[in-house]
Amino acid sequence: MKKVLVAGATGGIGYALVQQLTKENIEVVAFARGEDKLQALFGHNKLVTCVSGDILNLQDLLDACVDIDSMIHAVGFPYGQWNETHIPCLFNMLEAAKISGSKFIFADNIYAYGKQHQAVIEDITKMPHTKKGKLRLQMETLVKESGIPYLIAHVPDVFGPNAKNTILYGTLQGAVQNKAGYFVGRMDVTREFAYMKDVAESIVALALNPTSFNQNWNIPGCLKISGQELKLLLQQLVGKRPKIRVATSKHIAFLALFSSFMREQKEMMYLTETPVILNATKLEKALGTLPLTDRMESLRVTMDWIKKNA
Repeated sequence: MKKVLVAGATGGIGYALVQQLTKENIEVVAFARGEDKLQALFGHNKLVTCVSGDILNLQDLLDACVDIDSMIHAVGFPYGQWNETHIPCLFNMLEAAKISGSKFIFADNIYAYGKQHQAVIEDITKMPHTKKGKLRLQMETLVKESGIPYLIAHVPDVFGPNAKNTILYGTLQGAVQNKAGYFVGRMDVTREFAYMKDVAESIVALALNPTSFNQNWNIPGCLKISGQELKLLLQQLVGKRPKIRVATSKHIAFLALFSSFMREQKEMMYLTETPVILNATKLEKALGTLPLTDRMESLRVTMDWIKKNA
């Protein structure tokens, strides 16, 4: 890779990918809607060209694709907009990849796996039972049938600097500000959370190896932890017992009666009770060692960022 377009560059994973790519001395076109935010995040980086545009406008995207050899999909949309946005966005990106002759890298979530009761490997049969899971599987199928060299990275819930729209952000923010923060899901269930920096390092390492393409890859998290364990770690980091309010499936179901966002969230609450845990044996074999930051360090860096930017 010599020049990569990162779509969704101002989001959590997109931001981390831009940082990792430029660390590898790779030129980046950072593409997102907000020019001011692009400049604030990347304006100081000489390897980054900031381009603002609408990912749902093919011409905007094509104008940003000058001389690129790879394209990364790290675009997120609010749950309520998924049906109207994700497929048109993907069509535009695949078309732009064809026209520019680019490889396609898709930073995907774990929804397509559906309910699983053991650590999942990449080639397990996917049988999603939710609307969102079925949509993600449809997107994965479109990528595979496009004829474009692809790399699909399945990533669990994430956290890290510049990652506000994540399930852990409110919990960590509450601890930082000595306020009550919500933890979504049961406190006694072990779940997997990936640190953005680790995710970006794994994806870029895979993308630099041509043999990684036309495959799916699981990207594991450095936190495999219950809410109870997380509470103890936060207490060590802030020096006092954090105030945590628990939002269980029953709470979300009640709030869903009054909120369209909570109705969308309700569908995915199964992940807080029967979580998908990723088997990363294939990735470890490919990379030699997994890039997994020490969990205390990952939380400390994230919370320092929140303290400075909240």
